[in-house]
Parts: sequence; structure tokens; C-alpha cells
Amino acid sequence: MDSKYALVDTANILSPAMLVYREVVDRNLRKMIAMAGNVNRLRPHCKTHKMPAVTRLELALGITKHKCATFAEAEMLADCGVKDIFLAYNLVGPNIGRAVKFLKKYPDVALSVTADDSQMIAELSDAMVAAGTSIQVLLDIDPGLHRTGVLPGPQATELYQQIVDAPGLQPGGFHLYDGHNHQTDLTERTAAVMAGWNGAAKLRDEFVRRGWPVPRIVCGGTGSFPVFAKMSDPAIELAPGTCVFHDSGYGAAFPDMDFEPAVLMLTRVISRPAPDRVTCDLGNKSVASDPPKGQRVVFPDLPNAEQVLHNEEHIVLQTPLADRYKPGDELLAIPKHVCPTSALHKQAYVIEGGRVVEMWDVIARDRFITI
Repeated sequence: MDSKYALVDTANILSPAMLVYREVVDRNLRKMIAMAGNVNRLRPHCKTHKMPAVTRLELALGITKHKCATFAEAEMLADCGVKDIFLAYNLVGPNIGRAVKFLKKYPDVALSVTADDSQMIAELSDAMVAAGTSIQVLLDIDPGLHRTGVLPGPQATELYQQIVDAPGLQPGGFHLYDGHNHQTDLTERTAAVMAGWNGAAKLRDEFVRRGWPVPRIVCGGTGSFPVFAKMSDPAIELAPGTCVFHDSGYGAAFPDMDFEPAVLMLTRVISRPAPDRVTCDLGNKSVASDPPKGQRVVFPDLPNAEQVLHNEEHIVLQTPLADRYKPGDELLAIPKHVCPTSALHKQAYVIEGGRVVEMWDVIARDRFITI
């Protein structure tokens, strides 16, 4: 285990526990700014950390624009003093009313959202007019992920014109998220990212010629961050998220990105059910279970251990080194996917100088705070 993850005293850390290494978070944030080239180009996604403490660290470094995916995250950001919030989610049903409530509660916050459907745009417009307010709307462009959004073309043009013309709505530009681009080779990833960008940029140029404002294109996530960061188009806003904490999944997928895992899980051995098995308390209720079973965490001290069982409260490791461990012994593990791991914990232990120095609340793990 790397010495930067050393712990002096674990007696009062209840396992399984989420540990946040504050010095590593700070280094990751500064690397993110350095990659962007200018702090004003950044609009980091808070979905990874969901913590007011991290938001305040970003604000202290001059990061004023932020991205989120839920109203709870938006409310957390606003309560921290963020004045420019992009809720990158299509609003339907009661969430349209929540947007009105949010604007009334935070009248000094510039809130923007996404849309990719004519009826959705019309309902959002009606709600804003009825409330006597307005909201920025970014057209969600599909660069090939096929999760949300529309392809550049006639439908995109019709929808953006509807946003331009709709009372209560302000055209805010494009949202271009390419989370499907996980090519490990940077050259291949760059080519894939550029294919999506070129279509959006051409559409932007067409809209500008029509006299329609396209003030920003919120681009990519962590994987495509280094590609978009090298581009000079003034409309680009960079929206990395995972790199603030990093994880073993992104570390393996994107070796070109010089970030460090800032979150580790502390787990304890609770049983030795067989000579070659160690059972720990790191169940799938404490670490993200969307990666395939057997690949959800990496144990730096047991890199070759086979994760043969992973249940709600247990993880069972099969290893010839099992006899080195007894119940009560501790292991550290790096999550493969840190974003949903954060959402499983109400609080995180903050480590500095090898000691627990405070607790950070994971406020926005809920879907609802007050709005």
C-alpha cells in the first residue's frame, strides 16, 4: 500500500468506511485546473462527491460554474454559494414544478437545464410563464451514447428554434455528453470524441448564422476531458466529475490521466471460513455494485485475490495469503466506480497526515432535500 494512504489510528473508524484523503483531493483539483488551462473553462460535475465540503474547496480555487444531475445536488450547490448551476437532466412531471420552486428559493442563482423533446419544452415554457420567471435550456445533443439527446440535424434545429421562440425560456447552448468513449488508447479516444464534437460544432455554426445564441457547449465527462481541454473553442465548458476522487476503474481505462485515488474503503476481516478464504465486511451495500461481480474493488495488499462472493454485508476473498489475516485485521480497497459508492455513505472520514481530522457529510446522496 502506498505510504500516502497510511493510517495512524483506526480505533474509532467504523467499518466498512469511506475514507477521503484531503491532500489527494486537493492535488486532483489542481491537476484538473491545470489540464483545463483556465479555471473559467471548468464546470465540474458534483455527482461524484455530492459533498458541500468538496464544493467549497472548488469554490476556493475559483471554480464558479458547476454541473449536477439531481435537484438535491443543485440545492447543495446553491447552499454552498454556487451562482451558476447546470442541472444536466431533462425535466418531466413534477420536476418541472421543482424547477419553479428552485428559482423562487434561489433567485440569485442562474439555473439551466437540458431538453430533447418538444412537449417537454412546451410544458417547461408554460410553467415558467405561469410563475413569472425564466430558465435557460440547453439542447441535449447525442454524440453516439444513445442515452438521451437528439442527433445533429433537422430535429435538433426544430427543437432549438422552439427554445429560442418559447416565452420563459432562454437558449443556453448545447449539452454534449459522450460517456460511451472509454477507449484506453488516447489517439482512438480522441478520434471518437472529435467525431461527436464535429457534428455539434457544425450545428452550432449553423444556428449562429441564423442569429440564434449558442453561448456554451458543455462537453464530455472525465474520459473525454483531456481531449476537450486541448481545444480552444471559446464556447466549450469542461465537465469532468470522477477525477476529483478518481477510482480504480478510471485508473485502468485512462492511464494517460494523472489523477490519484482520493477515496479508499476501510474494511475489516470478520471471518476465516476456509484456509484460503478471508471474509471482510465490505458488502455491496457499501461499495458500488454496478461493475461486474469480482471487479468492484481493488485490494492493493491482495491484488491477486479472487473475489468469490460479494453479498450485501460480506465480500469473500480467496487467496493463498489468507493465513496472514485474522478477524479484526484491516484492509484498504479502492472502488472501481467511486460515484455511486459515495451515494452509499451518509458521511466520509476525512484523512490528513494519516489521521481522521473531520467528517464530511454526503448531503446530495438523497433525491430530495427541501425542494
